[in-house]
Amino acid sequence: MVTTTLGSMGSQDSRTDKDADFSAYMSARQPALYRTAYLLTGDHAGAEDLLQNAFAKLYLSWDKIRDRGAIDGYVRRIMVNEHNSLWRRAWKRREHTTDTMPDTGIHDTYDDGVGGALWAFVQTLPPKQRSVIVLRYYEQLSEAEIADVLGISVGTVKSQASRALAGLRARAPHSLNPDGLNPHDPGDAR
Repeated sequence: MVTTTLGSMGSQDSRTDKDADFSAYMSARQPALYRTAYLLTGDHAGAEDLLQNAFAKLYLSWDKIRDRGAIDGYVRRIMVNEHNSLWRRAWKRREHTTDTMPDTGIHDTYDDGVGGALWAFVQTLPPKQRSVIVLRYYEQLSEAEIADVLGISVGTVKSQASRALAGLRARAPHSLNPDGLNPHDPGDAR
């Protein structure tokens, strides 16, 4: 014979409600948040792991979240922090050994960077600069929204973006410039 008290039954109902709310949120927002995770990590397996860790941390804090409209920002913050902490680990390296040398003569057309040569340069940015670039240009967040997500000032967002863009301009070949101009050649001003 199974007996339950009224108090334990209430906690089961609240857990069921919590699970249902969380599952609904996760189902609705997983594709968009996966995109952010992919842009932060640069590979699908890493993005899946990052998003899974972020959802696990979100679930543990689900009852503490008062502003349900700010959940996406909270999850982005978890992903950025988690990604940055992975970068700090000594065993985490960006280089992967292969049996073949990569092709060097590829000329991609201008795109949003997801599959092109520009994306390879974005992946070389330091974690903080990369986070700012991903949130600004791939997630289309404003400087104020980025500052809120990352917990930094708007001025820091601007300086990190400026440094990142300068680094990208310096390292990327001028063939990736959509206008075809070389910013380092003063004579190339069409």
